Amino acid sequence: MTDANGAADVATLTFEQARDELMHVVAELEQGAPTLEQSLSLWERGEALANRCDEWLVGARKRLDAARGASSDGDA
Repeated sequence: MTDANGAADVATLTFEQARDELMHVVAELEQGAPTLEQSLSLWERGEALANRCDEWLVGARKRLDAARGASSDGDA
């Protein structure tokens, strides 16, 4: 899951990759990590993954809004 740099750079993950890894991180946190440090590391990774998913969703919303705007401009 992670490497010395904090895993596959979160910025390069697709929405689906980030979502799937986030689900894995959440499952690990729910089971309980052996140490506080591991729990904190998982939490930080989860936050980064959640932010990446949010970036994708915001981008998708902007693309949809732009497409709607372009189609309504053509209707006029």
